[in-house]
Amino acid sequence: MSKFGKDAKRWLPGALVSLILIGIILYFVDFRRMGAALREANYLILLLALPMSFIWLAVRGIVWRTLLQNRVSYRDVFLTVGEGYLMNNFLPFRLGEIGRALLLSRKSDLQFMEVIPTIVIERSVDLVFSAAILLVSLPFVVSIDGAGSIGITVGAAVLLSLIMLYLLARNRQWAVKTFYKLSQRWHFLQKVGDNFITPFLNGLEILTDGWLFARFLFWMTINWGIAIGSYYLIVRAFFPQAQLFWGFFGLGVAAFGNAIPSLPGAIGTFEGAFGGALTLLTGDQSTALAAALAGRLYNYISSIVVGLIGFAGEGQTLSGIYQQIREFREKLGNS
Repeated sequence: MSKFGKDAKRWLPGALVSLILIGIILYFVDFRRMGAALREANYLILLLALPMSFIWLAVRGIVWRTLLQNRVSYRDVFLTVGEGYLMNNFLPFRLGEIGRALLLSRKSDLQFMEVIPTIVIERSVDLVFSAAILLVSLPFVVSIDGAGSIGITVGAAVLLSLIMLYLLARNRQWAVKTFYKLSQRWHFLQKVGDNFITPFLNGLEILTDGWLFARFLFWMTINWGIAIGSYYLIVRAFFPQAQLFWGFFGLGVAAFGNAIPSLPGAIGTFEGAFGGALTLLTGDQSTALAAALAGRLYNYISSIVVGLIGFAGEGQTLSGIYQQIREFREKLGNS
């Protein structure tokens, strides 16, 4: 199979999901009403919400630096977070996660495979928080039997994954010895262990430090609280009758929407999820889409500003880092 065919098998499902959702949005939304909603929005509230996107990004830097056990300067971590979100907004396959691990490994004495576990933990706990927020808001929104089953299932699966990671972290030496014992007949597998398995397991060490992990959860809670406030303000700018739980519900659904395979930046899935949540609450698809577009714009502004500052300071470009990530992935595949 050609390289294009292999790549297409990866990006085509997400592209189809995005295009289908975009088609549904185009069919149901009245763009004249959406335009009116954008003109009539409360721009004072939107102005108040804007700095919250930067505060959220700043706290996310503290979250990740805590997972990294403060072994990297806050400035480097903060800028790398912005670079990662910038890459996720414009590059396929959520390459921003690989990109920020690669960039941070160049700025510090941490290996790539020591950084990756911190991102896995961060994203896993994000899913737990999004499931919890969705479950908290559902009783205020719908009274359908089993409405929270998806959130419960996802949350339980992620918690189980964290437990498995914790057990690996607690038994790192046993895991390494077992791997080398089972792979002793295959030299290339042992090379993988030297290059990746051991650093990856070392990166899980934070899970064995209760105080450090508690600090991580504290800052993660603050981070999600800021996100709830930001989403509530954006919704309130378009729907004056909005209640606080609308921010909970919109954020929870949008977070799951972002996890669905899609085009870069969750195009279509974010609008479908966030706009769909607001449509369920209000019955107004057009104004709901206007609010979703405002939410997307706010996400773009903070990541673009911080990410471009980081790229400029390092002499990077988006296309350049994309090529570096592709070369790095090929190198990993050949190792």
